[in-house]
Amino acid sequence: MTEQSMIPAAKPIIGDDERAAVDRVLRSGMVAQGPEVAAFEEEFGAQLVGGRTCVAVNSGTSGLHLGLLACGIGAGDEVIVPSFTFAATANAVALTGATPVFADISADTFNLDPASVRAAVTDRTAAVMPVHLYGHPADMDALRAVTAEAGVQLFEDAAQAHGATYHGTPVGGFGSFAMFSLYPTKNMTSGEGGMVSCADEEVARGVRLLRNQGMEKQYANEVIGLNNRMTDIHAAIGRVQLTKVAAWTQARQENAAWLDEHLGSVPGVLTPVVREGCTHVYHQYTIRLEGASAAERDAAVTALREEHRVGCGVYYPTPNHELVSLSRFAPAHELPETARAAAEVISLPVHPSLTQEDLERVGAAVAAVAGAGA
Repeated sequence: MTEQSMIPAAKPIIGDDERAAVDRVLRSGMVAQGPEVAAFEEEFGAQLVGGRTCVAVNSGTSGLHLGLLACGIGAGDEVIVPSFTFAATANAVALTGATPVFADISADTFNLDPASVRAAVTDRTAAVMPVHLYGHPADMDALRAVTAEAGVQLFEDAAQAHGATYHGTPVGGFGSFAMFSLYPTKNMTSGEGGMVSCADEEVARGVRLLRNQGMEKQYANEVIGLNNRMTDIHAAIGRVQLTKVAAWTQARQENAAWLDEHLGSVPGVLTPVVREGCTHVYHQYTIRLEGASAAERDAAVTALREEHRVGCGVYYPTPNHELVSLSRFAPAHELPETARAAAEVISLPVHPSLTQEDLERVGAAVAAVAGAGA
């Protein structure tokens, strides 16, 4: 009997259109930051963030770092962030010289809990930066209320949330700045890159200066800057992907709906919640094995991969404040929902390349593994 092929947990879609766009740029001879980048910025802003000014950079992490710097974040400041996310969120804060302060998450959406954020505010708090984790918007009304009450800025890590909306407003349209990642496994890619959505021209100009050695005009350096530019090659790929991301998002949502229907009744499995008024774009389809220990969850992941050939991931097994690199910023108080999520979560394939047979295999595998662990 032939062994089943592995269903990949994620699968970037790069086709002939993207290859033709790269070839066009290479033939033009204009491969550094040029007209493709400018066009990509304008098109991204128009399509995904309600016309806000966007600035392209070479990675999502660069986008966070430059956005924070452009908004004046630096030594002596505190920025409240979730611990249950990829380390880049807190890393970017630390790189400015500011202190990442970790708050807990809500049990249903895995996003920052506004009550925990409020409790973490001090007289050094300069901003709050939620992550729209897995593609579900954070509770922006409640977080805006907290930041308004505290008199601090609001930023957005929208790395995983291209096209998500909160009560009709696209994510990336709330904060002083927001960052979208364009890494290969995201809902759309430029090969590598990031996009910074800016609330006003002052922030946008700051990001433009910082990404390009502190200058907008050649040799007219105004501030100490970095080299975080996006190339025209990457922008050309991103422009093509931008024309396809809406259809890919619909496919992700349809795949998620199928998984909801077929996994919702499996004992011990909690499927993703979508809060009223929110559009989830399912960068990840993340279930919980309710009450599982990390060891039990890890055993389930091994069984899914090795016995059932279903690729899956754990995002994120170690909260940021427990990482060696960030442990010096560990909070004085416990983050119980963060700890519980880190032990229970499994992200299943939901990408647009899944076939109906793939979905059925995923559903049967989760049911079998969950049943075996009952």
